[in-house]
Amino acid sequence: MSRAQADIGAASDALSIFAAARDAGDATALRIGEQSLSFAQLARHVAVRLAELDLRGTTLYPLIGSNTLETLVTLYALLETRTAALLLHPRHTESERGAVLDAARDAGGSSDPDVAAVIYTSGTSGAPRGVVLTRSALRSSAEASAANLGWEDNDCWLLAMPLARVGGLSIVTRCLAARRAVALAPAFDARLLPDWIAQQRVTLISLVPTMLAKCLAEHPGWTPPSHLRAILLGGAAASPRLLAQAAQRGLPIVITYGCTETCSQVVTTPYLRRYAAASCGAGQALEGVQLRVAGGRIEVRGAMLMSGYLGEPALERDAWFDTGDLGEIDDQGWLHVHARRTDLIVSGGENIYPAEVERVLEICAGVVAAGVFGVADEIWGQTIAAALVVAADAPPDQAIIDHMVAHLAAYKRPRQVCVVPALPHTGAGKLDRQALRDMTAALRPLRSAGSTVD
Repeated sequence: MSRAQADIGAASDALSIFAAARDAGDATALRIGEQSLSFAQLARHVAVRLAELDLRGTTLYPLIGSNTLETLVTLYALLETRTAALLLHPRHTESERGAVLDAARDAGGSSDPDVAAVIYTSGTSGAPRGVVLTRSALRSSAEASAANLGWEDNDCWLLAMPLARVGGLSIVTRCLAARRAVALAPAFDARLLPDWIAQQRVTLISLVPTMLAKCLAEHPGWTPPSHLRAILLGGAAASPRLLAQAAQRGLPIVITYGCTETCSQVVTTPYLRRYAAASCGAGQALEGVQLRVAGGRIEVRGAMLMSGYLGEPALERDAWFDTGDLGEIDDQGWLHVHARRTDLIVSGGENIYPAEVERVLEICAGVVAAGVFGVADEIWGQTIAAALVVAADAPPDQAIIDHMVAHLAAYKRPRQVCVVPALPHTGAGKLDRQALRDMTAALRPLRSAGSTVD
């Protein structure tokens, strides 16, 4: 480690891999398959990466958030040098990544050394907006999580969701701050999940309901090992049926509620209630989080909030953040989430804004107009459908599919469509999304080469 690199990490910092190497050098930091790296070994990897990186003048470093050792090492290096990471979803198309890079360039990057990461989400208009997450917000989020879950000496958190999602990033920052181990999976695989938990001695895991449902279906006889002490379940609503199945298997479920703008969870099942999560709604506010419902909409305030959207005015200190989600708080303080953001579709824990998908469909040759909506699904939460107004030379299914493959990540692509003479509109001239949802019975699958689209 060079003198300059040592100076970078000289001050004890919760998000410094060099400080972690000094604090707990021999402790396990990372498990990948049969490989295990201590904090000291991981810090050496980061030192090599720092020697390779030229970050002069860089205020926002694009990083595809795939689950690899190389990506993690680069992320630790960026945290070490206080260079903000622009996290790009590994499943996005080149077109989607280009839109994010263009938006970040137009926003002017970030010169604040406290900014750790920028994660782009599609706003309700379909235009991407960069959520600015600071080191202090990520630390506050980690502290709030620890106040509920606590830490044990042998803790190991499985990372099976993309680093480019706040749920994945927060696992890395929580474990780094606590000097605990991360078990890195290349991608979620329901077939392998029980083996990963057993072989890596995983004690904590974060899943979206779709992941858990797939695992339970794939392994009907599986019950958790004694060392698995909590499954954090968030990103979308968990059905009563899924929670009942989890309870029957003796799974320690901690339901979580939050969003990218809040550095992941702000409301959760109390750890001591993890075997009775279904009785707690979405949970209670974490330590340091203020929660209220105003006009039926859920609002939060706390040190774990984003600083704002890149290129837009910063949030005022002590501002309430309107999540846009609908809910209520009962007499016991439990939050009950009735609906996620008005137009938002949540499929397999991924957020899809209809306006973004509509904009892509409407530049497909032969498509005049598109209205996108979610259809309830037991496994995915929702699947995506589209009502299309087409020209006289209507495009074949394959043309629509090829167009979507070029412009949309797989999880954003409608699987079902119906053709209508005109889209429904409200009296104010806005697209009537409730009327769109009433078109479910008219849907048919999109078909590719004689089969339903993947």
